[in-house]
Amino acid sequence: MLIHLSINNYALIDELEIDFKEGLTIITGETGAGKSILLGALSLILGQRADTRVLLDKSKKCVVEGTFRINDYGLMDFFSQNELDYDNITVIRREISQNGKSRAFINDSPVNLDLLKEIGEMLIDVHSQHKILTIQDAKFQLAFIDSYIQHDELLLNFRKEYIYYNRLNTELSDLLEKEKQSKTDYDYYQFQFDELNTGHLRDGEQEELEKELELLTHSEEIKLNLNKASSSLLSGDFSLSSGLNEVSAILSKMAALHPDLSEISARLESCMIELKDIALEIESVEQKITFNPERIRLINEKLDFIYHLQQKHRVNTIKELIEIKDEISKKIDSLISLDQQIEHIKKQVGISETHLAEFSSEITKNRKRSIPKIEKGIMEVLRKLAMPDAEFKISYSALPKYNNYGKDKVLFLFNANKGGELKELSKVASGGELSRLMLSIKSLISVKKLLPTIIFDEIDQGVSGEIADKVGEIIKKMSATMQVITITHLPQIAGKGLLHVLVYKETNNNITYTKIKSLNKTERITEIAKMLSGNELTNAALENAKILLKS
Repeated sequence: MLIHLSINNYALIDELEIDFKEGLTIITGETGAGKSILLGALSLILGQRADTRVLLDKSKKCVVEGTFRINDYGLMDFFSQNELDYDNITVIRREISQNGKSRAFINDSPVNLDLLKEIGEMLIDVHSQHKILTIQDAKFQLAFIDSYIQHDELLLNFRKEYIYYNRLNTELSDLLEKEKQSKTDYDYYQFQFDELNTGHLRDGEQEELEKELELLTHSEEIKLNLNKASSSLLSGDFSLSSGLNEVSAILSKMAALHPDLSEISARLESCMIELKDIALEIESVEQKITFNPERIRLINEKLDFIYHLQQKHRVNTIKELIEIKDEISKKIDSLISLDQQIEHIKKQVGISETHLAEFSSEITKNRKRSIPKIEKGIMEVLRKLAMPDAEFKISYSALPKYNNYGKDKVLFLFNANKGGELKELSKVASGGELSRLMLSIKSLISVKKLLPTIIFDEIDQGVSGEIADKVGEIIKKMSATMQVITITHLPQIAGKGLLHVLVYKETNNNITYTKIKSLNKTERITEIAKMLSGNELTNAALENAKILLKS
């Protein structure tokens, strides 16, 4: 519940502090005194948007701070999930700076507006005149029934399954779309794979073939030159070998005459042995080289095939072609397994649909079971609000497929006059009738203790006399299970509050400010008397005010 509200530099409010209590708090004041300003400031800490137009003094920031006692409302999970410090006495603060930037805090931890709005909806329900039209909304009507039932965990399980069900169906649709293209894609990828696989390509093969082709293409030239080299070394009268033999003979002969020539002769002999060995190796290489036109043809075909694939796939190496082949192979495997994937997802969809049906069936049973009770409860309140001939029914029908709320459609039907026809609210209910119907709905919710605090902003508009007194009784009864704050112009309602707060204007230095104060018993009598007779107080009005307070 709201226990304290502090407002600084908002609209006509310079500084304002107000404490709230349990039960029923009444807020009164002349038209234009600033009651709506008070609600506007409160809406800031409930996550509503604002700009610099709310600043009274454009040189200072606006600060609105609300203190709430939350220990009885099961909000620890909310704080834990959003990594916020939990405290039984929680402070929510909103700041609007001079440049229009907004900051929000929960227990001094910065939060965004969405989070502020989320916690605000769990703490306070502001019921104003412009919100009465929401009763005509189908989502509101269904949400009200669910709030009355209080099967939140069942709804949460359904919505989780519904999200999962939609995700599966989206995945299935994508797979089925892929299946349409799979045949064409499969043939295309298989052709590419077969083409790449036919050559049995291996890394480094291209370089080896190019070298072999170079050798085979010049084989005759190589053989001719090797023969020539071999002949120059060993055979013929003018070969290098014959010349060295002659030199060796001379050195051997002269070595007997000069000792230094012995070593030189030995070295020359070694060179001749090495030269003979070289000549034999040249001859061996020459004999191995053969001119093979068929092998040249095969190499050229293989290289042409490799070059074709490289140009086609825009790469430069066999390694890259092998990588492309492996990637295509994976795509083929993926297309082959597509049918299996589709069957698997279809099974998952079927299982999810079974779960949805189970959750939805339970939700529907709960709703159908609660409808007569809700109709009866609302009719009882409407009769108390001087609408004895009013009829209220909830029409139920099943939807052809699921939505986020289940598979049910409800429609509130209403008739205010005897003998009239039950029709949709938008077609038969006036503003005053909608107001009373909404009050009936809120009173049913209050019995369930679903909200810590509810604020009624002039819900009594258009009623007076005995009906006003009945409205006050209903509101007072609601305050037994929740905190109720009511802005009213009616003395019959004002007299029922445990706390009475007056909103008024005050002018200082030609500047008008909105002020607020809690009234004591004597001040309450005076204020209610003014509501009865105007500013000119009469004894009759004062006595009537005392009676209203006693009652």
